[in-house]
Amino acid sequence: MKETLYTIPLTDAFNADDECPFCYIERNVEQDLLDLVLGSGSSYMESDMRDQTDAAGFCRTHFKKMFEYGNTLGNGWILKTHYVQINKELDKQVKMFAPGKVSLMNKMKKSTETTNSMANWVREREKSCYICNSFKATYQRYLDTFFFMYKKDDEMTKMLKKSKGMCLYHFGDICAEADKQLNDKQKEAFYPLLFELMQTNMKRVGEDVAWLVEKFDYRNKDADWKNSKDAIQRGMQKLWGGYPADPFYQQNK
Repeated sequence: MKETLYTIPLTDAFNADDECPFCYIERNVEQDLLDLVLGSGSSYMESDMRDQTDAAGFCRTHFKKMFEYGNTLGNGWILKTHYVQINKELDKQVKMFAPGKVSLMNKMKKSTETTNSMANWVREREKSCYICNSFKATYQRYLDTFFFMYKKDDEMTKMLKKSKGMCLYHFGDICAEADKQLNDKQKEAFYPLLFELMQTNMKRVGEDVAWLVEKFDYRNKDADWKNSKDAIQRGMQKLWGGYPADPFYQQNK
């Protein structure tokens, strides 16, 4: 199969011997986006970039990662103009605000839904993040590429069989996409392969974690660690993705 912009990183991810190739891609894409926003190319000085970041903002997680990245001036410029945007929106919301009337029945309901326009504005703002939004668009292209490669020839099938499966989080995404992107005949071959792969590797990681616990028994102090020394971080990743043991990603000066 001819390699393209998305097939090459996807192939690299499957060849990385990672617990999840899509975690591997997610980390690389997120780091590329941090470099784009705050890196030495000074994207934060470009008005069109700040227009986009002002409009979308950043979530709590990515503000933290941006702070850890280490570009004080870049973060300052982004915050400076973003505050102008937020304050304009806040002024508009204050002018439009009218307290909502809540019935006794709704007061008794334990629901997170609200008719309060100010609360809803804050919640919508909280959901919006330039890096999250950019990643979602890129991630979808990788999902599309994965299934394109799977349907095109047996190269992806071979890589999938040799892999350690995926984390549970990305496994769910693959299952959801498979229903949309594969026909019935393709699903008959794909799901058994994927499920066996996941069951085998989830058990493998679970056994590694279990042996790590057993190593703390004095009776096993001289026993081989086997593959359990890094079982905690791999065990966490295998469930919901990410790399708990990763250091901060910082600006490369």
